[in-house]
Amino acid sequence: MPPTEYEKMLEAFALAKNFLREQIELGFDEVYTQVKTKKTTAQKEDRRAVTNLGDFYQQIKNCKKCHLYRTRTNFVFGVGDPEANLMLIGEAPGREEDLQGEPFVGAAGKLLDKMLAAINFKREDIFIANILKCRPPENRDPHPDEIETCKPYLLQQIKLIQPKIICALGRISAQVLLETKSPLGQLRGKFHDWNGIEFLVTYHPAALLRYQQYKKPAWEDLKLLRKEYDRLDV
Repeated sequence: MPPTEYEKMLEAFALAKNFLREQIELGFDEVYTQVKTKKTTAQKEDRRAVTNLGDFYQQIKNCKKCHLYRTRTNFVFGVGDPEANLMLIGEAPGREEDLQGEPFVGAAGKLLDKMLAAINFKREDIFIANILKCRPPENRDPHPDEIETCKPYLLQQIKLIQPKIICALGRISAQVLLETKSPLGQLRGKFHDWNGIEFLVTYHPAALLRYQQYKKPAWEDLKLLRKEYDRLDV
């Protein structure tokens, strides 16, 4: 028996609902106002685009989903190997990062490069990103609404890169991704499981510049990171 008009309407509604949910999860909130039972050419292009990190950047680089776009100089997407096995995630761009459009290029970035070199990594070997893609005014902590708006972009980056290990640099990136309020001191020094990915927490390089006493435990974290990376043989 062929479907009734009512059954056809229910099927179309279900398809529309699933499609819109998928777009929201990816962080998109415009253009997709119609859904057809047969995918249009444009929809097929959109589905292909999210399998490529470079094309994903082109999709979101002009983001205006929160007020931070009004004060940014550059949208700081991230930098490194799009197929990296190790991904470092910080908090948000600072002044220099906003000016240059690349994460960790200021004083903290120089220290990070030295830290990586100490365990035999180069910046081009890994991928570096932040929770936020735009600089908060005066380098303040990200607000909860800013995090929730920008987080889907980071999750999509992780999905596309598929790293074997993630290292959270600092309290905020660790708490956001692990969905916890535990202090950094309780989170660092061990690996966590994050959706099947090895997840390590350590101090943000900016904190190491201010507090010398954190350098020794940070070095222990780095050695642990290198040891696990080698153990996974990636």
